Amino acid sequence: MLYLFERKLKKKLNIFMLNSLLKIHLLSFFLISSFPLFGQINPEGIDIARDAYGVPHIFAKTDAEVAYGLAWAHAEDDFLTIQQSYLAGNNMLSKHLGIKGLPADFLAQFIRSDELVERDFEVKTSPEYKRLLEGYAAGMNRYAETHPEEVLSQELFPVTPKRMMRYAQLQLFISSKGDYWVSKIIENDLNYTPTKEETKGSNTFAFNSSKTTDGNTYLAINTHQPLDGPVSWYEAHLCSEEGTNIIGALFAGSPSVLIGANEYLGWAHTVNQPDKTDVFALEMHPKKKGVYMIDGEEYTLEKFKAKLTVKVLGIPIKVTKKYYRSIYGPTLKNKLGYYAVRTPALYEVRGLEQWWRMNKAKSFKEFYDILKMKALPGYNIGYADKNDTIFYVSNGLIPKRAAGYNWKEVVPGNTMKTLWTEYYDIEELPQVLQPKSGYFYNTNHSPFKSSDEDNNPDGDKFSMDMGFERYDNNRSIRLKELIDAEDKVSYEDFKRMKYDRQYPAVMNFSWMDINALFDIDSKKYPDIAPLIERIQNWDRKTDATSIGAGSFAVFYYSLYKYYDKLPEPKIFPRTFLVQALRESKAYMLKYFKTTDITLGDYQKLVRGDKELPVFGLPDVLTSMNSKLHKDGKIKVVSGESYIELVRFTPEGTLIESSISYGSSDHPDSPHYGDQMEMYTQFKTKTMSLSKEDAYKNAERIYHPK
Repeated sequence: MLYLFERKLKKKLNIFMLNSLLKIHLLSFFLISSFPLFGQINPEGIDIARDAYGVPHIFAKTDAEVAYGLAWAHAEDDFLTIQQSYLAGNNMLSKHLGIKGLPADFLAQFIRSDELVERDFEVKTSPEYKRLLEGYAAGMNRYAETHPEEVLSQELFPVTPKRMMRYAQLQLFISSKGDYWVSKIIENDLNYTPTKEETKGSNTFAFNSSKTTDGNTYLAINTHQPLDGPVSWYEAHLCSEEGTNIIGALFAGSPSVLIGANEYLGWAHTVNQPDKTDVFALEMHPKKKGVYMIDGEEYTLEKFKAKLTVKVLGIPIKVTKKYYRSIYGPTLKNKLGYYAVRTPALYEVRGLEQWWRMNKAKSFKEFYDILKMKALPGYNIGYADKNDTIFYVSNGLIPKRAAGYNWKEVVPGNTMKTLWTEYYDIEELPQVLQPKSGYFYNTNHSPFKSSDEDNNPDGDKFSMDMGFERYDNNRSIRLKELIDAEDKVSYEDFKRMKYDRQYPAVMNFSWMDINALFDIDSKKYPDIAPLIERIQNWDRKTDATSIGAGSFAVFYYSLYKYYDKLPEPKIFPRTFLVQALRESKAYMLKYFKTTDITLGDYQKLVRGDKELPVFGLPDVLTSMNSKLHKDGKIKVVSGESYIELVRFTPEGTLIESSISYGSSDHPDSPHYGDQMEMYTQFKTKTMSLSKEDAYKNAERIYHPK
């Protein structure tokens, strides 16, 4: 009986592997330490100044003290999410979440992150960054000590840098699509299939003085993340006497800003999709169990058991799963054979340190030298600075692979020719520096379309084995249209582009083709003719007040159940489109008693009891992705999340920002949803890097304990 129950749990593990792990992202790491440093930090020397929106402005002498203050402030606002993040990667998540936590617990053991951290952390992490981690840890552990009623698991505390580094490595692995390939192996399906998830990314673009009417430099930081959970943004201002002064956003438990701007420069990230992970089919010895062959030589698999504990109805159930390690990397057995997963993310522990150093950079040269660390496994980087420099690079740890193999698919694991050990340097990646066009842009599309034709990187100079995107999407086409329409861009033009809500004339979803919708002869389908004509005559604007956008939105989400039925490429036939249109009409009549609904009637921004009509749909510049809410309505779960608009002027760095909800995750806080109206109305709040301004405008100034 227990064996059968265990088998059922393992089956569910396989299901959740694909669905749950994709929601976890690289940028959601955190690193904290234990109590020892607490005695070296005087909380009385740390000021937390909360502004009118509850955003913490943290001031102290050292970076370690600022990190302590950040840990304390973030814990005040969302200690629950931080703890849930800590549980991941340390074999504790399933004890808390039940079966939903199994994927993370299994993967953390599968990649042997404990061994990596033990081997590399002390050697590769700089002393100054260790001090910062210890400061952050001391703040987090002190908060746990003084708020025991909020602690989810005593096992977590005191947290240590090494323990948290293990979680960091899990995130690195996931961000490199390692979890995707583990899922494919477990499910006995080794064919690579693009997913809709790949295009839920972000926007960044910048203009230098040659393209702006006022001669200033503009940078748009515009990520499309989940609005809740461990990879939702938290805004903060960090300032020390050791050269840190930055405003930006971070994820639960991060000890430094991940996207933002300081007095000298700023940067943004968007998700990119180069090929960072490979799967190898091992050649097993025909007679010797657990022995595999490489170039005729025998090698023995290392054997391990992932030991998992999951609470079901309050009862802890032990679950085990076998896995292995070959010289190619962590290895699994399925019905087809033995397969190893290899990605550079498994061999690098300095990701967060690189971000911290980016926080402190003061020039492009310094920033570029930091990128040479090659510690971040992915992410496009869009950059601008006060010296009028703009820069874009499709960053990533990309292996140098042997020619003659199809690296998008499974490659032979029986020859040293395929065992790569080197990665491309930053100078060898697609990039644009000071383009004569005066701009760059990226919306998760091809890096070879990052400026105008004369300034784009030449895609022919980059090996196809690097796996860089070669496609456009709706956002890239639309943003390029907007940029090309202006000889010079004013700041108001810049903001108008950022808040644009319109699809291009010909839709270009990179993951599917629905353009047959606009060729349907409505006269052939009299029962849905008005709906067809409304969508076909729609101006493609996804305003909350648009009836055309409302009709299209219901239709778009009705297509989901047909998506998986289509072969690649995902081109929707007329039969599916007509069927989805009929279902859309029935849906609107059932829940709204009319087909004349606006997008805002259907789609809501929801926080607690507050519901606001909201703009945007998937793959417009103001992208929104929603799921079923109640009474036939949908609510936004990801998309426009943190917005930071930066101008570098002779007067200094000028910053405007907004976030989808507010600074606090506590329903009883005045900052739980106090930015929602501003957010839905395309407004921003003014932020300042000035310490004087922060103190002058603070509604509350206090010390952490």
